[in-house]
Amino acid sequence: MKRKLLLVGLAVFAFVFTMQAQGLMGKLKQKAEQAAEKALEKKAKEKAGVETNDSDSDSNSSSGNSSSSSNSRSNPANKGGGGLVTAPPDVKQNLSDAESAFKTASYGEARYAVQQAMLGVEMEIGNKVLKSLPETVSGLPKQEEYDKVTSTGWGWVGLTIQREYLKDDKQLRTTIANNAAWMSSVNMYLANGGYAQQTNGEQNWKQVKVKGNRAVIEYDDASGYKLSVPLGQSSLIVFEGVNFASEQEMMNAANTFDIEGIKNTLGEK
Repeated sequence: MKRKLLLVGLAVFAFVFTMQAQGLMGKLKQKAEQAAEKALEKKAKEKAGVETNDSDSDSNSSSGNSSSSSNSRSNPANKGGGGLVTAPPDVKQNLSDAESAFKTASYGEARYAVQQAMLGVEMEIGNKVLKSLPETVSGLPKQEEYDKVTSTGWGWVGLTIQREYLKDDKQLRTTIANNAAWMSSVNMYLANGGYAQQTNGEQNWKQVKVKGNRAVIEYDDASGYKLSVPLGQSSLIVFEGVNFASEQEMMNAANTFDIEGIKNTLGEK
């Protein structure tokens, strides 16, 4: 019986030893494979002229620095490219293109050409109005670099003309626009009549006239004066004055503009 137990014990010991030996061999094999891979990688890098370090940590550090250097590489700064062409679309050419496209049943192209022609007309109107505006207002010279004419070019709405006058801390901003939201607000003021007061009793807005045209003037301590003058059914001109001394000074500035001339150019009645 003792002999059997001894044999069984020897068998278990042999099994455990074998398993441990196999595990050790497996680990040795894995390390050998890793070492071989690193050696091949090092050889490949040396062939490619890339510096290598012997230790894993050095290799990882080198790789990290290389990646960081690559990611932090500065891109070249643009030194100018001429900007965009600011000329409005050629009206006559686009009308001709629309006619040709329509004859060949290319309705999408015809529609696009008509839209471009309308945009061209809008931009020509806007530029004509801009040129008619005064050079100086209340001693404030125009800031030509801020002149702007924009248009959606569709449906005869969305034309916006902007000019700014500035000297020291005194400023007058002028905006002429087809803007339904603005027109709605001004018409609401005009329909209500009278004037509005703030809770402190100071007047906030009231109706006035600019060269015979009904208008609304507003005042706010933070932003200054705002004078809105409807120019017909769909257009209006808005004056925004910063650091104007009084309501009368603001009105004098607005009266510098040829309101009737602007209305005629826009086709407003």
